[in-house]
Amino acid sequence: LESIYFSISINFLHIYIKPIIAYCSRLFQFQYFGSIIMKGIVLILGRCILILVSLNLVNHTIAFYLPGLAPVNYCKKSDMSGSCKSEITLYVNRLNTEESVIPYEYHHFDFCTGNELNSPVENLGQVVFGERIRPGPYHIEFLKDVKCDVVCTKNYTGEDPESDRRIMILKKGISLNYQHHWIVDNMPVTWCYPLDNDKQYCSTGFPMGCFVRSDSDEACLVNSNYNRRGFYYIFNHVDLHITYHSGHSEGSVGFHGNDGRIISVKVTPRSINHLNPSKVDCDNTDPLAVKSNSPIRGEHLSVTYTYRVSFKMDNSVKWSSRWDYILESMPHTNIQWFSILNSLIIVLFLSGMVAMIMLRTLHKDIARYNQMDSGEDAQEEFGWKLVHGDVFRPPRRGMLLSIFLGSGVQVTFMALITLAFACLGFLSPANRGALMTCSMVLFVSLGTPAGYVSSRIYKSFGGVKWKSNVILTSTVCPGIVFGLFFVMNLVLWHESSSGAVPFSTLIALLGLWFGVSVPLTFVGAYLGFRKRALEHPVRTNQIPRQIPDQSIYTQPIPGIIMGGVLPFGCIFIQLFFILSSIWSNQMYYMFGFLFLVFLILIITCSETTVLLCYFHLCAEDYHWWWRSFLTSGFTAVYLFIYCCHYFFTKLSIKDGASMFLYFGYTCIMVFLFFLLTGTIGFMACFFFIRKIYSVVKVD
Repeated sequence: LESIYFSISINFLHIYIKPIIAYCSRLFQFQYFGSIIMKGIVLILGRCILILVSLNLVNHTIAFYLPGLAPVNYCKKSDMSGSCKSEITLYVNRLNTEESVIPYEYHHFDFCTGNELNSPVENLGQVVFGERIRPGPYHIEFLKDVKCDVVCTKNYTGEDPESDRRIMILKKGISLNYQHHWIVDNMPVTWCYPLDNDKQYCSTGFPMGCFVRSDSDEACLVNSNYNRRGFYYIFNHVDLHITYHSGHSEGSVGFHGNDGRIISVKVTPRSINHLNPSKVDCDNTDPLAVKSNSPIRGEHLSVTYTYRVSFKMDNSVKWSSRWDYILESMPHTNIQWFSILNSLIIVLFLSGMVAMIMLRTLHKDIARYNQMDSGEDAQEEFGWKLVHGDVFRPPRRGMLLSIFLGSGVQVTFMALITLAFACLGFLSPANRGALMTCSMVLFVSLGTPAGYVSSRIYKSFGGVKWKSNVILTSTVCPGIVFGLFFVMNLVLWHESSSGAVPFSTLIALLGLWFGVSVPLTFVGAYLGFRKRALEHPVRTNQIPRQIPDQSIYTQPIPGIIMGGVLPFGCIFIQLFFILSSIWSNQMYYMFGFLFLVFLILIITCSETTVLLCYFHLCAEDYHWWWRSFLTSGFTAVYLFIYCCHYFFTKLSIKDGASMFLYFGYTCIMVFLFFLLTGTIGFMACFFFIRKIYSVVKVD
């Protein structure tokens, strides 16, 4: 069946796509300036369409699990050996919610806690993201079912200040729908529940309780019997269903008898009113309902936490595929994949057409200009050749532009390399915190390209303050990001949130900045200033040429606003998934498509900026330096608008601190995206202008 699908896709390309490419080849005749580039674009376009159509048609794929996380073998306590262990450690992570940006540690809500001295060491990315992984209080042994065990009992007394504080924190967490995030064998403990379309969604978090509002007729999602208005239902009981693979069908080495590997852990939270903590009944259906104003003075409230564990063998799922049931259950995934594929095809084809039109028009211009120069009759120059004496005139605030370009190169290479590693599977969701750690390490390690590009551009402007250029390149943009991050961290500190980065980690980040990034920036700037200044293909006149009145389409502001539309159009679908993974606690795993969209973004930013720059030069407006940077950089403004739209339509955040944190982190993301897209557009326009003025004859 797979070979039939692949044959159909090949025939589709030969029947429909190949004639279009052949027609374009005959129409534009690859015998002029840029023919090699044009052939390359058409060839890449055809290959990309072939891959995308094949992906659309072929559903069955063969994959492999990259090394990095070794499987763990479990066995009964009586069969323990060096190759297996019996104790299954359940780790608890910080709690978060869609109704607030502020996460909290597990012990913040007065739950039963384990021995936190044995907590695993988080990496840099986990600390920055606010993950705080601690050993849970639940004792689990492999293949040992637990019918009903007590974890602990929490007591609250009315009018006692400490009890009131603890119960109010618990109620606040329940009312804001804070979610538990547990981990077993490096797998998230999932809570699976049915959707309206008769499908099942498996969430990586489950609620700590449920609050039925006084003005609501809706019951709790966990159980429709939890429906008393104005009552809090504390989920003080969990049923843990552990599924394991025995390993016999895989032919794995090291399996003996009843050994196995865990492939899923699912939880069912419940609320049980244990009247007697010394004699608990986990089959009791009477929920623990707490009034909004309880406990009152003299009243005593007891919350007993219990759990149940059951094991089930399932050899149909391999250990390497144990994440599939989580990813396949995510809502809207299939629809979005189809939309992404078709959007990429449209953007690729549109980009190819824009490139062909540009090269076709340029070919005519260059041929006409060179023909006039070789003719006997002198004719007046017109079009973009007319401003050849001013096109390389240094811009105003050249220092700031060179700083932005240096940091933009740093961010661009960081994103490109990070996405490449993510596509290879080294930054998968199983490797927690690896994505952020890789990004930060790459950013500080890429100081040399930043210093080199900034110094070369600044020297081409005729700048002589090289010391200021080096210092500002290494401090301005990273300082803006760190300053915003520090302000956000102060808010998290004030809220006693687990997302607050410890002071020692801030010192480590400053050490990476000033101990690694700044010296590497100095090295790059030293190499850049040692080289000769860039020689432009044409000389710059002493007296600047007067720019004629421009139409509304060639004025700076309308051109900049229009320039960001097309690049944003090719990324907005992926933005929904990215923002959902950041703010809605959903898992993002489509790094392959994200890498492809990133490449399309580079092509689209480059071609859009070059196209608008060419129009401005034809209108005798030679102020292209800042305009080329801002044209593609304006995509960040559309990104900010989309983030605002997402905030008001998809999230339910109401408190002021969370709103401040949301827009603060959004500003960091938008600023980095502004540097990235602006640098891409500038570099494309810079090399384009140098190329076209180097092939025309200028006296």
